[in-house]
Amino acid sequence: MKWSVEEIRTFLDVMEAGTVSGAAARANLSKSVISKRISDLEAALGTALFRRHAGRITPTEGAEELALRLRPALAEMNDAVESAAWGMAGLRGTLAIAAPMSFGISHLSPVVADFARQHPELAVTLDYDDRAVDLVRGRFDLAVRIGQLRDSGLIARRLCEDPRVIVASPDYVIRRGMPESLDDLHTHASIGYLNVHAASVWQFRGGDGTPTGIAMQSRVTANNGEAMRDMAIAGLGVALLPLFVAHEALRQGRLVRIAPKLTPVPLPISLVWPPVKPLPMKLRAIVDHLAKAFAERPPWLD
Repeated sequence: MKWSVEEIRTFLDVMEAGTVSGAAARANLSKSVISKRISDLEAALGTALFRRHAGRITPTEGAEELALRLRPALAEMNDAVESAAWGMAGLRGTLAIAAPMSFGISHLSPVVADFARQHPELAVTLDYDDRAVDLVRGRFDLAVRIGQLRDSGLIARRLCEDPRVIVASPDYVIRRGMPESLDDLHTHASIGYLNVHAASVWQFRGGDGTPTGIAMQSRVTANNGEAMRDMAIAGLGVALLPLFVAHEALRQGRLVRIAPKLTPVPLPISLVWPPVKPLPMKLRAIVDHLAKAFAERPPWLD
């Protein structure tokens, strides 16, 4: 049985892209090269990895199981090889980071840009999406996660906390009044967030620190914090927003804080990455760089 690393990479590309043409575009290769590598790998393994019918391919159950085992193994092999090279010549290779869009554009990009300037031989990819991505399947080295972390088996390091704020436009407050209590809030339409299942339940800390939740009725929902902010500025309802999203609009007077006696449960902002041993130098370097940048008072709290 003789197979090559390139055949393994191509197999995983086809599994992720779903088609030979998609894998060819991702790898910048011809479809014939992709097809030959898959055929050679199947010959080496002595089994079919895909069912072929009418120009389409479907992975077999064995292919699904093989991909699950190969993805982390290939990532660990890449990290080991790159770590050896970095130890002699500084950080090289690639670094892929996933992060929520609003936080990424406003606050992460400048910090990562500073890191990239310090390591000119390192190719950096930033992928901004408010939905949590699968780091292994998406081939990400690192992700920023905002909110309580699920028990996903990822390694985590907290960067900071964001004190969320309840906001509305000045015009909305003039029209509907200033809510003060939980009961007051319940009578107002809210701007909802699509990407969190329980986002319609707003969580607050009581005087003794015990969390209290209130179910809000959303008039408008959005899958992005900046879109929610803009809906609130337009006077369409009240919104519970991260301060890193709302701070500029508050400073400019386009939004005002409401229900000041209520304390929202803060949002933890964390880094997560797949468990890899030894930890690649590129990953250790970016984690330390980001932790240092946000360890002191985050800029949106000034």
